[in-house]
Amino acid sequence: MDHRAGDSAAAFEAYVGALVGVIGHADRAEPLRDYCLGLMMPVERKSVEPIAALTAPARVSAKHQSLLHFVGQSPWSDEALLAQVRDWVLPLIERHGPVEAWIVDDTGFPKKGKHSVGVTRQYCGQLGKQDNCQVAVSLSVASATASLPIAYRLYLPEAWAENPERRRKAKVPDDIVFQTKPQIALEQIRVAKAAGVAPGVVLADAGYGADGAFRAGLSALGLEYAVGVQPTLSVWRPGEGPMPPKPWRGTGRPPSLMRRSPDHKPVSVKALAQELPREAWRTVCWREATNAALSSRFAAVRLRPASRDYTLTQPRAEEWLLVEWPEGDAEPLKYWLSTLAADISLEHLVNAAKLRWRIERDYQELKQEIGLGHYEGRGWRGFHHHASLCIAAYGFLISQRETIPPSAPGKAQSRSKSTVPEGHRPRGAAAPARAPRRQFHRHNPR
Repeated sequence: MDHRAGDSAAAFEAYVGALVGVIGHADRAEPLRDYCLGLMMPVERKSVEPIAALTAPARVSAKHQSLLHFVGQSPWSDEALLAQVRDWVLPLIERHGPVEAWIVDDTGFPKKGKHSVGVTRQYCGQLGKQDNCQVAVSLSVASATASLPIAYRLYLPEAWAENPERRRKAKVPDDIVFQTKPQIALEQIRVAKAAGVAPGVVLADAGYGADGAFRAGLSALGLEYAVGVQPTLSVWRPGEGPMPPKPWRGTGRPPSLMRRSPDHKPVSVKALAQELPREAWRTVCWREATNAALSSRFAAVRLRPASRDYTLTQPRAEEWLLVEWPEGDAEPLKYWLSTLAADISLEHLVNAAKLRWRIERDYQELKQEIGLGHYEGRGWRGFHHHASLCIAAYGFLISQRETIPPSAPGKAQSRSKSTVPEGHRPRGAAAPARAPRRQFHRHNPR
């Protein structure tokens, strides 16, 4: 007998046993186990019917009904399940190094029809363009060696949130109201902080970092960040800031708001980057790829964000502007704002910002290996139950990466062909150094 396989089976039973404790009735244990097991098996489609055929070939119909009810109807808590996965897996991740980052992102699921909950025409990262899709917002924790999603919620567009009939058909809970993606992410972060999750620098792309309220909310929670911003973001040049309020003339209410003038005004981060002298730019390597180190040119300056600061009574605090401008490119490629320490080195600042690549790996593996996008129901509960179970299965594989690495040498299995388009680039992702992987590579991450 393969003792490693036996140890893995025992570990899986222990893992499922821990999860059963938070989903209520004992009769949910079997469908929980079978569904997670089916998600980890090499089958082309990870939806209810194929999983039923895999896990109970002698009674497919009965198993199908059981799993369908468990995923689509059963009233267990997604938040409680994800918290239990986090509490089981995170300590194992931390054995190899501390949590370094909390990573915010969203992922899209292309859809043909219009009845699946939350579907509308919007940006879809999987396709790299606007299209008909669902989008979910997630929060992951990451160390230098591994990462795990710990929160996951569907973005409900305003057209859905304010339509009673659509809400009724999809069984959207009454307490779900319209929130922007940054508002959903900030709520997930508040919950994680309240739960005592080991803190890390918050990383996000410009879809979140461009939101001033999101950045302010992170600072109010006492969390540092390194978030992408748009090239149009206005900032003050290093050493500059808004003008103080006008002098009081002795009558009326004393002026209290910051000012700017035609001769004293902020600039865009793109314009500022183009003003920097050549000696401000340095080549930095940030992580090892399969064949070579990844590197690019960066510059970092301390400055004050300026967006709408004429509505404030005090200037904003200084923070880092980090800019990436590859050698030979006509203009800068990416921009970040960061509240990391004023004395941090450029190398450490770049490494922190670039750690966001882990979320792209999470989504690639969750979709290609676990079947995150394979749910075929239309309702709110089923969408979230399927995703929570996918994360639970993924969490087990992470916890067992030394025991049953899915792409370990000598254990190759047939895998379904990737449904992600070749050359897919999630929003804000750097150009890939190699073709997308079709199997896990935890022991040799790109």
